[in-house]
Amino acid sequence: MVLLLACLACSCTRETETRAPAKSEAALLKRQEKDKVFKHGPGSPLPEEEKARFQGLAYYQVNPAYRFKVTLHRYPDPEIVRFATNTEERRQFLRYGYFEFEIQGQKCRLQVYRATDEGEEAMLFIPFRDATSGKETYGGGRYLDLKENTSGAYELDFNEAYNPYCAYGKNYSCPLPPRDNTLPVPVPAGEKNYTPPQ
Repeated sequence: MVLLLACLACSCTRETETRAPAKSEAALLKRQEKDKVFKHGPGSPLPEEEKARFQGLAYYQVNPAYRFKVTLHRYPDPEIVRFATNTEERRQFLRYGYFEFEIQGQKCRLQVYRATDEGEEAMLFIPFRDATSGKETYGGGRYLDLKENTSGAYELDFNEAYNPYCAYGKNYSCPLPPRDNTLPVPVPAGEKNYTPPQ
């Protein structure tokens, strides 16, 4: 019996230990695929003159510490809000709910939005700024997207944080994170600031 319990304990430990590396490997593969799309894809936001010299986007190392299990706290009556953009346009979203979590012992909250014109496969939109914005990361903020589910339980993974297309060229209109989605702590995870290749 003791031996059986010991074996079960070992199995649980191995399973836990292998989950994080597997997720890290998946994140690295996604980054490689994104680099390929940016360099060769027809929908690349990079100016044509930069594609030939493009060597890949800059990222922080994948860090499981910036991956959180969160619950979506839905608003009973989501209100329509209008986001400012880098081009002074206005974009409509539903203020849908919020996530709460802790970073470096500090409680954080991010508002969660949904586009007003989405179909059945709705995506949750989480634009944010943090203490790295305008320094190591894009000053206009970064985004996270999550496919909506019926359980309300999500994995908020800042290793997936990405820059809007306006970080790469002037021909894009991108929503700017609202003031209440500015985190007071640095989030050194996900995509860094883009520097055009020389």
